[in-house]
Amino acid sequence: MTARSALRRYMLVSFLTWLPIGLAMAAQVLLMTERGLGLAQIGLATTVFSIVTVSLELPTGGLADVLGRRVVLAASAAFTVAALVLMSVSTTLWMFMAAGVLKGVARALSSGPATSWYVDTLHGVEGRDADLKPGLARGGAMESAALCAGVLAGGGLPLLVPPSLILPLAAPSLVGAVAAALLLFVVVFALPEPAHRRRTLPGVLREVPATVAGGVRLVAGRPLLRRLAMVAAATGAVLMTIELLTPGRLAELAGTAEGGGMTYAVVAALGFAGSAMGNALVPRVARLAGGSAGGAVAGTVLAALSVGALAATAGLEGLPGTLSAGLAYVVLFVGISLTGTLCLELTHRAVTAAERTTVASTSSIALQSGGTLANLTLGALAAQAGLAAAWAVVAVVTLASALLFVRMPAPTGSSRAQARLARSGSG
Repeated sequence: MTARSALRRYMLVSFLTWLPIGLAMAAQVLLMTERGLGLAQIGLATTVFSIVTVSLELPTGGLADVLGRRVVLAASAAFTVAALVLMSVSTTLWMFMAAGVLKGVARALSSGPATSWYVDTLHGVEGRDADLKPGLARGGAMESAALCAGVLAGGGLPLLVPPSLILPLAAPSLVGAVAAALLLFVVVFALPEPAHRRRTLPGVLREVPATVAGGVRLVAGRPLLRRLAMVAAATGAVLMTIELLTPGRLAELAGTAEGGGMTYAVVAALGFAGSAMGNALVPRVARLAGGSAGGAVAGTVLAALSVGALAATAGLEGLPGTLSAGLAYVVLFVGISLTGTLCLELTHRAVTAAERTTVASTSSIALQSGGTLANLTLGALAAQAGLAAAWAVVAVVTLASALLFVRMPAPTGSSRAQARLARSGSG
């Protein structure tokens, strides 16, 4: 396989992994509201998803490092199909919580294997000195494009589906399940697994716990990885706050749940377009900032300023409120994508193939943990003190996380090639 072929497959899988999520995103909070759940119950269902994801991140990451990337990605796609079908027919809190469990399993399984597959394949073709930034940035751009297209389609579907056929707000989840089934097909038939990753079941059962324990020791023992985990936690708080509070706010501005779903879809799509823009700018920003850490600082500060703008404009009504939210979303996701992709590069430069997905899972654990904490605290803060207060807290936390990149330790790995890459910076 050539580097170009590996990149094309990675980009396709990245797109299809996030397309089902984008399709369901715009309507999922409004769907739960339509079926009788209050904000506290919606938060509980979301928390179940986060808890399951965090609980399974390391075991599934270890499984991908031992059993192989393709098997784990295929299982993730299958769980996504089941989760979205169940969510579309759920009518009670318990059913939505069960869908959250399935989504959590799917998310944990999908965290890292595709990127690890690409990095391993590129290293096999070009060696460990291969520049990861362009490929990782393009993969991130495809994820953003999938979310952008998905959230627009998911927001528009409820306006097109006849109510006599199905509850309009349930249609995006069903279409998302179809997209996840397509991902399953692509992973099985278009993502070849290196032969050396095949293991017997007894060998897998023996190796996964050891791989997980080794990944935990690695993250705990390296200052670089510890700092990156804390950055991920701050990012999780931002994303969860946006996802929890914005749909209801825009529904109020639009006047109806369906109209609010479409408005949120447009605003979120603008944000994901900003994310694609940020990924496209990653190599240039890193070069201008003097390295990956400097570029990540720029992205973090940009994200913090945009959340602060959301707080400052929380009292606006009508079109000005919607336009200000759209502009802030674009800037927010430009910053988040810059920081996220550069942190991903730093992570992969610091580990070997045998640890790659397990260590990536620790970042996802941190992100989900930050999101869970925000979900349990900032939702209540918003209910008591208003949206501006919740967003202001997140802005301060995000800005403070930029300090984690000051005097950032250089990535260190087990090979001299990694050491040379670390010394060369990110330019």
